[in-house]
Amino acid sequence: MEIRPHREILRKKTRKIQVGKVTVGGNSVISVQSMTNTLTTDTKSTIKQINELKEVGADIVRVSCPDEESTLNLKEIIKNVDVPIVADIHFHYQRAIEAAKNGASCLRINPGNIGSRERVLEVVKAAKDFNCSIRIGVNAGSLDKNLLEKFKEPCPEALVESAKYNIKLLEDNDFFNFKISVKSSDVFLSIKAYEQLSAVCDYPLHLGITEAGGLFTGSIKSSIGIGQLLMKGIGDTIRVSLSADPVEEVKAGYEILKSLNIRSRGVKIISCPSCARQAFPVIETVKILEKKLAHIKTPITLSIIGCVVNGPGEAAQTEIGLTGGGNDSNLLYISGIPHTKVAGENIIKKVVKLVEEKVKEKNI
Repeated sequence: MEIRPHREILRKKTRKIQVGKVTVGGNSVISVQSMTNTLTTDTKSTIKQINELKEVGADIVRVSCPDEESTLNLKEIIKNVDVPIVADIHFHYQRAIEAAKNGASCLRINPGNIGSRERVLEVVKAAKDFNCSIRIGVNAGSLDKNLLEKFKEPCPEALVESAKYNIKLLEDNDFFNFKISVKSSDVFLSIKAYEQLSAVCDYPLHLGITEAGGLFTGSIKSSIGIGQLLMKGIGDTIRVSLSADPVEEVKAGYEILKSLNIRSRGVKIISCPSCARQAFPVIETVKILEKKLAHIKTPITLSIIGCVVNGPGEAAQTEIGLTGGGNDSNLLYISGIPHTKVAGENIIKKVVKLVEEKVKEKNI
């Protein structure tokens, strides 16, 4: 139980499924996903990007499989990566069968656009035969025409009805190893759809605000949408969808989880916006430290505060703290206790050294 009740998140207990070696749902950690933007037929580039995503913490990576050449290439890609691969399939059921045969850990499909029940049954059989899970991916931008006619426009009820229809398709075929997403680029629509779906099913939910935008605006939209749902205990895996380097999606995903104390990775920096009271250049210092500490994977909390107004208080809540002081006499803290004074020119070197020492201490 969280020792500070105001931070406690009561997570909804969902079913557990496997995406390769990663457990999704139940009480398992909330996994972070991304998707490659290389041509899946370009083996070298795709493997390189997947490994880059793994390096920054991606638990699961999705690749697009629009044609037979792409699904056949999965076999070689999967041999050379150490992260579960989700095959992104649209319309052609045969691509899903090929992807399962070639080692995909999960198939991202919308069963409703795969075709007849017979074709859905063939996809389900392949998923069973090759121990492959499925993600039902409902999207406001590609709703069935019948639903658009019924509801007039994409709305939470339409997304949930689509999800329920697809859930029944899989359940009728005795398949339960799946997760669901009901995404929209509209934050309000997405939140309400996920809330409604969570209330009527216990399958694990994949959260995301689809087509959120560029790095800056998309990260903010995703933080609002995904963050609100996570605070309500909804969600088992997340993807931040950005028009940016996929590596940035993973970083943004972890920042959302770190902000909610759900999952930690690397250095969590608490820093002030700076003002006339700052005793050292806070903005430049934080910028340099973020780059120099980017390789750290062990969870560490670090506060960088430019003056004594809030500095000691923030330092008391972090493992390493820096508070600006007069006459170039800045103070470093370890676990809230004053440690040593440091001149401005030595701040970067000293903070990096203390963080690296703390990492070694934690990893003994």
